[in-house]
Amino acid sequence: MLDALDLLKTRRSVKPIEMTGPGPTAAEIDTLLTIASRVPDHGKLAPWRFIVFTGEARRAAGAPIAAAFGAKNPGATAEQIAFEASRLARAPLAIAVVSRAGPHAKILEWEQQMSAGASAMLLVTAAHAMGYAASWLTEWYAYDRAVLDAFGLSASERIAGFVHIGKAAKPPEDRERPKLASIVTYYGS
Repeated sequence: MLDALDLLKTRRSVKPIEMTGPGPTAAEIDTLLTIASRVPDHGKLAPWRFIVFTGEARRAAGAPIAAAFGAKNPGATAEQIAFEASRLARAPLAIAVVSRAGPHAKILEWEQQMSAGASAMLLVTAAHAMGYAASWLTEWYAYDRAVLDAFGLSASERIAGFVHIGKAAKPPEDRERPKLASIVTYYGS
């Protein structure tokens, strides 16, 4: 287990296609989801939920993605359709973080959406703490109504992102990060 600060300083995204197995066990998935649920949640609304794609369900989930892609791209090749069908099967585990943000008398929707985003980030961080690689992606199919319907989302629910989890096939490379002077403004002494 990494020291908390080292953990936060060393987290890197790894492309799902660069992940391998084994993925988290059922007990580890429960731990990941328990941790991802411990985020700021003004009003205790739990404005998020999770859809877990494991085993062959990852491949089955590709069918509505491929169908939606084919409907939008009638000239798509079989290779392109197959590529889309494999979206959730590239890593051993994919978890959709679903935002259930909605109108509320006291808690603004954007606060609820940020809680869902925090849940996705904590899921990524927890995976790193457990020795797994992770990547939080929100691609075109996260916004496609036919795909959302196939995954059982209500009309008011949205995908905050798909978190892909597995073992890194090779050590992740770091990318250049912004210099603090370019992103931080200090007020006061």
